Amino acid sequence: MRERYRPPPPLPRIAGLLIAALGLSSRAALGANGPLTPIVLEVDAREAPRRILHASLAIPAAPGPVTLYYPKWLPGTHRPTGPIVNVTGLRISAGGRPVAWSRDDSDVYAFHCRMPPGSTVLDVNFDYVSPSRGGGRFDPLSTDALMVLNWNLVLVYPAGRSAADYRVKSRVRLPPGWRFGTVLGGQQADDTIDLPTVSLVTLVDSPLIAGANFRAVPLPVEGAPRHELDIVADSVAALEVPDDLVQHQIRLVSEAGTLFGAHHYREYRFLLTLSDAASLSGLEHHESSDNRAPERALINEDTRRFVAGLLPHEFVHSWNGKYRRPAGLAPPDYQRPMSGELLWVYEGLTSYLGLVLTARSGLYSPEQFREQLAVIAAEMAGRSGRRWRSLEDTARAAQTLYDAPAEWTSWRRSADFHAEGVLLWLEVDTVIRQRTASLRSLDDFCLDFFGPPSGPPTVSAYGLDDVLAALNRVAAYDWRSFFSARVDAVRESAPIAGIEQAGWTLTYDDRPNELRQSAEAFRNTLDLSDSIGMTVERAQGKATIIDVIPGTPSAQVGLAPGMNLVAVNGRHWSPEALRAALRPAVGAPATLALLVENAGFYKTYTIGYGDGLRAPHLAKMPSAPDMLSTIIRPRAGTPVGRK
Repeated sequence: MRERYRPPPPLPRIAGLLIAALGLSSRAALGANGPLTPIVLEVDAREAPRRILHASLAIPAAPGPVTLYYPKWLPGTHRPTGPIVNVTGLRISAGGRPVAWSRDDSDVYAFHCRMPPGSTVLDVNFDYVSPSRGGGRFDPLSTDALMVLNWNLVLVYPAGRSAADYRVKSRVRLPPGWRFGTVLGGQQADDTIDLPTVSLVTLVDSPLIAGANFRAVPLPVEGAPRHELDIVADSVAALEVPDDLVQHQIRLVSEAGTLFGAHHYREYRFLLTLSDAASLSGLEHHESSDNRAPERALINEDTRRFVAGLLPHEFVHSWNGKYRRPAGLAPPDYQRPMSGELLWVYEGLTSYLGLVLTARSGLYSPEQFREQLAVIAAEMAGRSGRRWRSLEDTARAAQTLYDAPAEWTSWRRSADFHAEGVLLWLEVDTVIRQRTASLRSLDDFCLDFFGPPSGPPTVSAYGLDDVLAALNRVAAYDWRSFFSARVDAVRESAPIAGIEQAGWTLTYDDRPNELRQSAEAFRNTLDLSDSIGMTVERAQGKATIIDVIPGTPSAQVGLAPGMNLVAVNGRHWSPEALRAALRPAVGAPATLALLVENAGFYKTYTIGYGDGLRAPHLAKMPSAPDMLSTIIRPRAGTPVGRK
C-alpha cells in the first residue's frame, strides 16, 4: 500500500531560522553586501504517480515590493513553454503570516506581492499538477514507476537580477524504493535526496530522473571526463541494454571528443526515460540530456532503429547550443523572449553532426545513414511551402511551428531548420572538402568553433558574423552569399547539392526504405507522399489522412487532411489494400477509388495514377568519388586538428 501523502515540515520556517542563525540582515540576504543567500527549495514528489508535485521555497527578500517569476522561455525549447497553467494552490507568507499576491496584468508568469517590514524570507508554496493526456514533447512525465523532474516546474524566483545570480539549495522526497540520476550528484538517505547548492541556471539545466527501475551504465573513454547512461523504465526488462548498444554509446563519446577536441562539462549523463506514456523527445542540457522513448525502445528492433539518432543529437548540443549559443537564444533570465533566426545553425548543424556521429559510432550502418539521408531529402523536396516561405522564416517562427498541427505540414512548413539543416550543412561540408582538395572539412570548423580549451560549463554567445569568420578560417569562400541564397531567400528546390557533390543522387523506386519503414511502424502511419502525395495515420480504429501535398494526385482530386479512409477499390481500407492498388499501376495509369468519410459525409474520390509505389534512396553516381563514406568514417583514435 502506498504511503498516504503527509505534508513535509514547514520548510520556510527552517530556512528562516537558518538565515537568522547566520546573522543575515534582509539587505545581506539580497546580496547587497556580498553573494546572494541561497533560495531553499524542497520538492515532495511522493505523489508523482498521481502527477502531483508539492513545492516549497524559502526566498530571501527585503521589505517592500517583490515580483516573483515562474520560468517562461525555456532553453532548448526556443519558445515560452513554461506550463504556468498547471500551477495550483499558490500561497505566499512571511514570518508565518499570509502575504497577499496578485498576478501581473500583462504577464501571467509574474506575481506581485509586498514583503512586510522585519521579515527576511518570503515563503512560497504551490503544487504542480501534470496533465494525463495531450502533453507535448517537453511536458513533465510521471507514471506509477518513474518520473522526470524538470526544475522549472517547481520554482519561482525574484525579478531584478540575472538568473545566474541566484543560488538554490534543493531537497527532493521520492516514493519509497525509488532511485535517481542527475548530473547534480546529491546524497540519498531513504527516500530523501539532498542536492548541492548551485546557481539557478545550473539547476534548471540539470534535470533529474527517478524511478523504481533504475540502472546506471558507465561509458568509459580514456582521457575523457566521466560519462554515464542513466535509465529509468516502467519495467525491469526494459533496462536490459544490449551489449552492442553500450559499445556504440562508448564510441559515440569517443567520436564526439575527437570531433570537437574539448569537453565543456565536468561530466556528462545521458538521462533516458523508457515509458509508453512518453512522447519520443529529447531536450539538451549542458552536462546531461533529457531523452524519452517507448518502454521497449532498446529491445524492439524497429523502434531502436528509429530512435538511434536521439542521444547523438542531444549530445552534440552540449557543444552547439549550450556552450556556443546564438546571442538571441541566450537571454539573462527566463522571461525575456528568445530570437530564433539562427536556429538553422543551433538545430540544423546539430542535426547534421548528430546524424554523422550516429554513423561514426556504429548506431547506423553506412546503408542506414544513406537511407535516412534519402528520407530527409525527399521530405524537404516535397515541402510545397517552400514556394512562399524561406528557411529563415521557419526559424524565426519556431515558437509557433513546434506546436502546429500535423495537418497541412507540407504547405505550412514545419520546424524545417532541423531536417533541411542536414542538407544545408552537408553541402557546406562538401564545399570545404572540394575547395581544399579534401585537406579540410567541417570537422575542422567544429574544432575551431566549438573546441579547446576544455573547462566547466559556460556560454559563449555568437552571431552570424562569427560563424562566417570561422568558416573562412577553414576555407575561404563567399559564405555570406552561400547562406543568403539557401536560408534567407524563398527557394522552391531543396538544397540537395551536397548529396550530389558527395557522389550520390536522390532516386525513387518501389523498394522499401528501411528507415522510412521504421518510422511508419513507430508512428503507425503509411507514408505515400512520394507517390500519390498523402500520409495516413491509423489511430483509435480510424485511418485518417494527416497530410496532403499540394499539386499531387491526392490534392488534385480534392482529398484533404482530416478525412478518414473507409475503402479502396470497393474493399475495406488497409495499408496492404492501398499498396496493392498502387503496385499494378506501373507503366500504365490505374484507377484508385477511395471511399472517404468527412465529418459524417461519404464520398468516393477517384485517382488516376501510373507510377506505382515510390520510396526514396541514394544511388551512387558512376565514377564520382564517394565523399559520403569518407564523411562518416570513424575518426576516434586518429590525430585531430587541421591537416
